[in-house]
Amino acid sequence: MMILDTDRLSLRRWRDADRAAFARMNADARVMEFMPALLTREQSDENVDRIEKHFERHHFGLCAAELRADGSFIGFIGIWVPEFQAAFTPCVEIGWRLAAEYWGRGLATEGARAITAYAFEILKLLELVSFTVPGNVRSRRVMEKLGMTRDPGEDFDHPRVPEGHAMRRHVLYRLRNTIF
Repeated sequence: MMILDTDRLSLRRWRDADRAAFARMNADARVMEFMPALLTREQSDENVDRIEKHFERHHFGLCAAELRADGSFIGFIGIWVPEFQAAFTPCVEIGWRLAAEYWGRGLATEGARAITAYAFEILKLLELVSFTVPGNVRSRRVMEKLGMTRDPGEDFDHPRVPEGHAMRRHVLYRLRNTIF
């Protein structure tokens, strides 16, 4: 099981015990504000299954994030190969989703920095991308803290979001590996 530790977090493979807390997160309107819809328990569990299959296929993925202090599951932080076609795919995306009670503490940035280092130093990836809807200022701030940059000419309509939906338009950020 992949484990990356930061000062405050452990980033690891998923456990069955994570599913209930993840489902609560995915049913929270605050957490899912910039997603097309809230998820049912079944849909949330299907997401965990897809994440675990991704780990098996690629040997990396969206890690379950827990607080080292007490082992509390707080969401996910990791990297993922998007399963849709766009002008910038194939690529590896860095992403995160944390329960609302853990926002504003720098945890997403802390975990994403560890994942970035892993992606560039261990996996030797050349680039990471991240994307979200324009109004998701919190996630965009994390992207910028990671050193990611945006070219407005690369913004795109997400092919998995229906035409006319308010969440269809996305901004794209990139971070190139400068280690080698």
